[in-house]
Amino acid sequence: MEFDAVLLGPRRAASIAAGHWHDRTINDDLDACLAACPDKIALTAVRLDTNTMRRFTYREMAALADRMAIGLSRLGVGRNDVVAMQLPNWWQFTLLYLACSRIGAVINPLMPIFRERELSFMLRHGEAKVMIVPKTFRNFDHEAMLRGLMPELPSLTRLVVIGGGGADDFDALLTIPEWETAADAKAILGSARPGPDDITQLIYTSGTTGEPKGVMHSANTLMANIIPYAQRLKLGADDVVLMASPMAHQTGFMYGLMMPIMLKASAVLQDVWEPNRAVDLIRAEKATFTMASTPFLTDLTRTVTETGKPVPSLRTFLCAGAPIPGPLAEQAQAGLGAKIVSAWGMTENGAVTLINLDDDDKLASTTDGCPLPGVELKVVDTDGKPLPPRQSGKLLVRACSNFGGYLKRPQWNGTDAEGWFDTGDLAYITPAGYIRISGRSKDVIIRGGENIPVVELEALLYKHPAVAQVAIVAYPDERLGERACAVVVPRAGQTIDFSGMVEFLKSHKLAIQYIPEKLIVRDAMPSTPSGKIQKFRLRDMLKAGEL
Repeated sequence: MEFDAVLLGPRRAASIAAGHWHDRTINDDLDACLAACPDKIALTAVRLDTNTMRRFTYREMAALADRMAIGLSRLGVGRNDVVAMQLPNWWQFTLLYLACSRIGAVINPLMPIFRERELSFMLRHGEAKVMIVPKTFRNFDHEAMLRGLMPELPSLTRLVVIGGGGADDFDALLTIPEWETAADAKAILGSARPGPDDITQLIYTSGTTGEPKGVMHSANTLMANIIPYAQRLKLGADDVVLMASPMAHQTGFMYGLMMPIMLKASAVLQDVWEPNRAVDLIRAEKATFTMASTPFLTDLTRTVTETGKPVPSLRTFLCAGAPIPGPLAEQAQAGLGAKIVSAWGMTENGAVTLINLDDDDKLASTTDGCPLPGVELKVVDTDGKPLPPRQSGKLLVRACSNFGGYLKRPQWNGTDAEGWFDTGDLAYITPAGYIRISGRSKDVIIRGGENIPVVELEALLYKHPAVAQVAIVAYPDERLGERACAVVVPRAGQTIDFSGMVEFLKSHKLAIQYIPEKLIVRDAMPSTPSGKIQKFRLRDMLKAGEL
């Protein structure tokens, strides 16, 4: 695979000179852990379906990463080849990234909720060479789905199945054979390691273009964010990071997989969100930090309060993905006894802003934080002119952690010659330099931290024989932040109901989480004189209960 990460080269010299890029990879950090604390517990992974737990020391993790790296090379994976995986927060996720990094392969994490429609595009566009899936997860047969897709994916040469048995079994291919003892193992591991500017991660994000965008990151861009993030939160080797957010999102990948290794800390992975189990894990493993979206904070706070089980080890809960309601911040602070930190970020940059640990607690619910070192922000009007404090406009970011570009879509990179990236969000900046996201210029709904691809949904519903006009808009939800509502004007003489809409979208193999949870049928849409649907009016009407 040839990666067109055109945004990296022009800023390398300045990023190195400023000390923002560190010219190291996860291999260097894992090697440092192996030298300094080989017998420390690095990873504890819990599977709720089987009620099992597996632990790895840094010595064990490094040895298995080497073994799996050679195993991948035996499957034809080499430098710059894409290895896709659709896995929950299992130990195999962490080890696969480390294995890929040993041989210069590029990891492509894919959310377990994705189905045929999303996967067929992503795997084709990213030219994945190997795909790794669970046999089943949450009662869904991922192996059967991928076997059905493979004839349409010429670049995908091998499917590897966890728990599948047979010739494509994960353990049989990657963890049982003692590949590291082979005569050529040392040469493979020594010659294929990537550099800090090589692409290490390809991750897809939803946008307004009607198709997912492949975000390319190098070790330098990822670490340029993780290092100041950990410093602001005063995280170190003594911390235990609980990660229940999906590691196929940047939250889990950067701060649940990479960061603990970079800190010589310990990670605890939970594969299915179950707040009672999370409380037990925090207590048993003495977790000190976690990061998740607002629904996780709501659930954890309620569970601790209702069960009477305190979580005294938990010092910090970083909440991102949606604004934190003031009452929830207060309840969480009191119930958990932890500092609640608000943050804002993007797949393209990681966490861009977050409040400080010594900030007033009220800032967690009234702002989205201030920039990390190496990050600049500005808010501009439609003509690109900077706006004064507290005036909302387009939010631009210039960051050392800015991505390398969108794979095969450089025209969408949204970054000007001076390095300013158009986030697609609307915000204002306070006089103290904190930001508040005030809206989104890009047409995406965020449901519980998960981006809903509005354009794709609308395009699908326009194929429904009863739909003349459709608009997907957000409506507020106390737990998830937002849910999606489909507003439809039917064709003359046609009807559509909620169950019919759901079945239609399911027939197109859409992820269940993307399906609108409300349908409103109208005779006409509010529109501009030119006929453009005024979504802001629909949102306002929903909030006011007028729809």
